Amino acid sequence: AVLLLGVLPSEYAPKEDRGAFFVLLRAPEGATLEYTDRYARQMEAILMDEVGEDRPVMRVLTRLPGSWGGAEVNTVRAIALLKPWGERRESDREIVRRVQARLDLLPGVLASANTPTSLGIRSDGRPIELVLGGPDYQQLTEWRDLLLAAIAEMPELVNGDSNYQERKPQINVAVDRSRAAALGVSLATVGRTLETILGSRIVTTFVDRGREYNVVLQGQDADRASPDDLTNLYVRSSSNGELIPLANLVSLTERAGPAELGRHDRMRAITIEAGLAPGVSLGQGIAALTARAQELLPGSARIGWDGESREFLESGGSLYLTFALALVIVFLVLAAQFESFLNPVIILVTVPLALTGALFGLWIYGGTINVFSQIGVILLIGLAAKNGVLIVEFANQLRDRGREFTDALIEAAGVRLRPILMTSACTTFGALPLLLATGAGAESRQPIGIVVVFGVSISALLTLFVVPALYVLMARRAKSPQHVSRLIERLRRRAPGMQKTVTPR
Repeated sequence: AVLLLGVLPSEYAPKEDRGAFFVLLRAPEGATLEYTDRYARQMEAILMDEVGEDRPVMRVLTRLPGSWGGAEVNTVRAIALLKPWGERRESDREIVRRVQARLDLLPGVLASANTPTSLGIRSDGRPIELVLGGPDYQQLTEWRDLLLAAIAEMPELVNGDSNYQERKPQINVAVDRSRAAALGVSLATVGRTLETILGSRIVTTFVDRGREYNVVLQGQDADRASPDDLTNLYVRSSSNGELIPLANLVSLTERAGPAELGRHDRMRAITIEAGLAPGVSLGQGIAALTARAQELLPGSARIGWDGESREFLESGGSLYLTFALALVIVFLVLAAQFESFLNPVIILVTVPLALTGALFGLWIYGGTINVFSQIGVILLIGLAAKNGVLIVEFANQLRDRGREFTDALIEAAGVRLRPILMTSACTTFGALPLLLATGAGAESRQPIGIVVVFGVSISALLTLFVVPALYVLMARRAKSPQHVSRLIERLRRRAPGMQKTVTPR
């Protein structure tokens, strides 16, 4: 079991064929709607080539702008709905790889096709999301560049990127406060003028046939097409009422900056994203990036995780805790049942036997350790312990009837062989539909079926040999509570005066 735990890859949830895939196209920052629309039509043409009677895609929906809020005009999102599983030969991942190869040929934009993730986690196809926290964004950008350069050289990760991109064209307007005050122009007047001409401002409303409309004031497109148009603006002086050229009061500086500033855990943060190379699991990718980050970054850098990476780390720790608590609860229940702490220890030895069988089944099927297989392992605690209960309990009963220790144990294992095989076969056949499932959600149900079928089968076989052997080593001198009670009762009958002094312990 220890060897298989080190060999099997780990991930949050297996990739499911959910009958659809998404495409995200991103144009350069500051791109116009016409520029984005031109590439969106090329992307849509690529997707429409997959639609047809003998093609796997049923229909395509394109949304421009592609952000869910509808604010970014340089993004496009498309969803392709696939035909039912029985009507196509290819999986969604095979279709996505073919579409991605054609999307990579589009110049001037970044386009990526991705399948939807399991358990409702939003992702753009890059499950690795490392969050860098630090004192200021200038320091964070230096750390970001170090990690992105390292990701480009790592064989486990591909397509490294971050959410902090200095690509948004910006113009910094600096007002000469002394000159503005001397000419009688307030900063509010300058700001309101720029807002009205370059943006828009609601100045009043009017009512027409019972409906109220906003009156929006904005400069014409020709008057706000380039930074030089700012020199043609005038503001009115409050001292003498004259119009003063805005160019006499402000200085313009063009630069590029991020579209938004992110925070994580109340700290300034930059999120670094990366995809997984073929054949690399999520656990392996996180471990590799964590080791690289610890080598490159100073101790003042705060490292966190987000998205699917965070869910993977949190679910792994919580499920291991759940496994430990389940073992404790089963142990306490068995201790109360047998009125002994020794018998539950012998019975619970079947749990690692079942765990070994479960991991062996995952290795045969090429599975991973994920949230579904971990749930199946928790199920095995109860399913595997029942076999040990059958042998130990019957062996105790035979010993209470006066049978010799070895004879009682051999007879218990022989008599309980049939119920052990019957209950194990019933559980195994009941889990076969999960193991052999196909179609929607089969990738998530199959790990549970593998764990239950292989875990119960192998533990049932090994229990017949391991539990009796441990019982011989550990319980030869142990007496059951019933045996002790009968011994005390015989002592009471032989010595009536001892009735007040001899009590069961």
